[in-house]
Amino acid sequence: MAKVRQTDQKLVERFAEIGAKIGKVRKAAGSVIFGQDRVVELSLITLLSGGHALLIGVPGLAKTSLVETLGVVMGLENKRIQFTPDLMPSDIVGSEVLEEGSSGKRSFRFIEGPIFTQLLMADEINRASPKTQSALLQAMQEHHVTVAGVRHDVPRPFHVLATQNPLEQEGTYPLPEAQLDRFLLQIDVGYPDEAAERRMLIATTGTDERKLQSVLTVKDLLLAQRMVREIPVGEKVVDAILGLVRSARPGAGASETIDKEVAWGPGPRASQALMLGVRAKALMDGRFAPSIDDVIDLAEPVLKHRMALTFAARAEGRGISEVIDTLSGRFE
Repeated sequence: MAKVRQTDQKLVERFAEIGAKIGKVRKAAGSVIFGQDRVVELSLITLLSGGHALLIGVPGLAKTSLVETLGVVMGLENKRIQFTPDLMPSDIVGSEVLEEGSSGKRSFRFIEGPIFTQLLMADEINRASPKTQSALLQAMQEHHVTVAGVRHDVPRPFHVLATQNPLEQEGTYPLPEAQLDRFLLQIDVGYPDEAAERRMLIATTGTDERKLQSVLTVKDLLLAQRMVREIPVGEKVVDAILGLVRSARPGAGASETIDKEVAWGPGPRASQALMLGVRAKALMDGRFAPSIDDVIDLAEPVLKHRMALTFAARAEGRGISEVIDTLSGRFE
């Protein structure tokens, strides 16, 4: 009994230590990314869950700065790829080059692309062709790429934060549903409020440079990701997750309104994303178990990119957010 209590005490101490470091990461990021506390929170939930996120917002809202800031404070190597129509898959994953040694013998050598990093920013991912977009797919899901039949593992941890501009759709290639489903969360990046924009205006147009320091290490992040998966989830919360996701599927008998308004709904990966997300949120908030409120809070970022409305629903001015709010309201 004494050993069990001692073990429990160590777990509590480890939980508190990781939670405190995550709090410092959140504060450090918030000191650079003004007025985007919700975006920072959802980005951290994504990383703690071991997943990837799709950030949607107009240019100039500090999406690139967010990725760079998280890379520094979390001790992660980070790289950025600007997606353009002429970008090729080899520009992302790398390629083999033929080299001749001093003995005259020729051999192929693999040169790694920018995907071999721990935190990758895929900027304006919908500007590249589907063939190039799919180059990310294998690495995002399987954590390795295959070039010329040879497997090359990406670093661990490996996270993709992709951005998308919701305004300019000319010359873009919408992401296929299979790739959208690989993103744990869709994070909508809005405009900061007036007070935050005032602070940003003063802080970014002067001579002072903000120097960020690493708060977490890679070892800390991997430990936190493991702890997230160990957090217990009550039956009521599991029922809420399943009930919410399953009720969003047309033809499931949940509602005639859903059958009329939703063209296709979320698959089982949405349930997995919601389960990991509520656990990560509990860890961030210093709680030992998630609640139904966490499920409701993360419903929209988890489900929004995994659903599509029918033409009739769009014609009536209905939006995905409205539908999700209606579904979430049943669990309040």
